Amino acid sequence: MKTAFSSQLSALSFRFLISRRKLASHLVLGVFAVLLLSGLSVADVLKVVVNDAIQPVTAEYIARALEAAAANHDQAVLIEINTPGGFLDSTDEITQKIITSAVPVIVYVAPTGSRAASAGLFILESADVAAMAPGTHTGAAHPVGVLSKPDDTMMKKIENDSAAQMRSLVSKRGRNVEIAEGAVRESKSYTEQEAIDKKLVDYVAADEQDLFRQLSGKTFKRFNGESATLNLQGQPVRDYPMTLKQRILSYILDPNILFIILAIGALALYIEFNHPGAVVPGTIGVIFLLLAAFALHLLPIRFAALAMILVAFALFAAEAKFASHGVFTIGGIAMLTLGALLLIDSPIPEMRVHFLTALAVSVPLGIITAFLMGIAVRARRNKVVTGKQGLVGEMGLAQTPLSPTGKVFIHGELWDAISSVNTPAGESVVVRQVDGFVLRVDPVPATKPVMA
Repeated sequence: MKTAFSSQLSALSFRFLISRRKLASHLVLGVFAVLLLSGLSVADVLKVVVNDAIQPVTAEYIARALEAAAANHDQAVLIEINTPGGFLDSTDEITQKIITSAVPVIVYVAPTGSRAASAGLFILESADVAAMAPGTHTGAAHPVGVLSKPDDTMMKKIENDSAAQMRSLVSKRGRNVEIAEGAVRESKSYTEQEAIDKKLVDYVAADEQDLFRQLSGKTFKRFNGESATLNLQGQPVRDYPMTLKQRILSYILDPNILFIILAIGALALYIEFNHPGAVVPGTIGVIFLLLAAFALHLLPIRFAALAMILVAFALFAAEAKFASHGVFTIGGIAMLTLGALLLIDSPIPEMRVHFLTALAVSVPLGIITAFLMGIAVRARRNKVVTGKQGLVGEMGLAQTPLSPTGKVFIHGELWDAISSVNTPAGESVVVRQVDGFVLRVDPVPATKPVMA
């Protein structure tokens, strides 16, 4: 009886334990399913911050952000922009990515004091939703040259092409085509209030949450003609930072940083050539020059400016070889400075080497290079004082009669010697030539005392 009761009790305990385990597993699966469904049902707003000139790294950064937003099924991409403009090719790439984006794109000129000038206006108008913060401005999108203006026919072609592109972007968004075209043809700029009044942008908002509130529930037309509505109030905003590679490239694509890297690399490599085996200068020079070459590959450069920089180093070298009394050095500094100013073919000052940077690098580099080259040239011209060649011109004593062969004592050593004339032992001789281990010597004429 007692055994049967114990067996029943054990069976009940086992069943109860199994039930608890099943219940726990069901709860875990339920919680996981809820979290998974909630993660799929709530899409974020992906935020991209552009606070620089528009260049190739900017285009890559925005393109990857749009791809990531599409892959994550985000509700929208918010591009917060503050730019003076930039390169035409990079701008075209960005606008193309925006108008073909699967995810709606909001371009917001912010914070207060920011601008979307020149290329920035094209990016602003390409967006599904264009917005500006108070105290911002946009416009001045007329295409410009850098230092040389194209002829009238070519300039007209460039202007018409840019105007047509602007009309294409603005008309699809239902904004004011005439005002946008005026920003291209007449370089007009507009404050945020003027832009909203003239229907150049869709909203003026104090911050992104204010923008989301104004945008909530309102329908807008996408570039492909479809209508869309966004409800972003309370939705999480996820920052999309640059990758480490993009941050490094963005840093070295600054023309001022690029020129400094190029100058340091050239100087370090020059030091290595003049001091073979130093290793460290050569390694630094190669690394810096490769970084500069990579950046130059991404930027529109003038090869004539690169030639000017090379000529500058040639003039520094000539200063050490020829007595120009500083003329070559001054010419080299001038060429290096001018080459730096002309190096990057950019329509905006922010994407060119500043004059002070060019001067601050060129003057010290020119002086240092000319100084090092002078030391090297003087060292090569000095008489050799070591090895066999160091014996030529040295004085010694004939240890044995030289008739014409014998022994001479020079530098604490005995050498076999051949004299041009017979010389008695103890006479002074001078070395004229070294043939292997035999010295060719001449007797030193005895100086006659000067009679008072």
